[in-house]
Amino acid sequence: MACFIAPMGLAIVTTVFRKKIPENLKIGWLNIMIWGGVIMLAVEHIAHGEVVLYPPFLTAMQTPAEIPVMLQEMAIVGGTMTLAIVCIWLVMVYTYNKAPQIQNIKLLKN
Repeated sequence: MACFIAPMGLAIVTTVFRKKIPENLKIGWLNIMIWGGVIMLAVEHIAHGEVVLYPPFLTAMQTPAEIPVMLQEMAIVGGTMTLAIVCIWLVMVYTYNKAPQIQNIKLLKN
């Protein structure tokens, strides 16, 4: 229904504050990963008729009884996707920042 809204919130925040985040954190990588996921999910939701191009945009908001289900999906599914993307990004940044040290250790052993 609207699971892409949770990662979109993080994507907006990281995009707005990207200049204030240290370069070694590679925030551009996170932005690409999150925005790519958001766009992919939005297209998928449009293709399945869950998102329409006229108000209220989210078809779940047409029926008041479906709003709590939508909010739960946003929190659980969207939150889990956001957390997964951030964890993958953290592993990527850690690996990137540690790679030169590992290379130096290998050179010293030879």
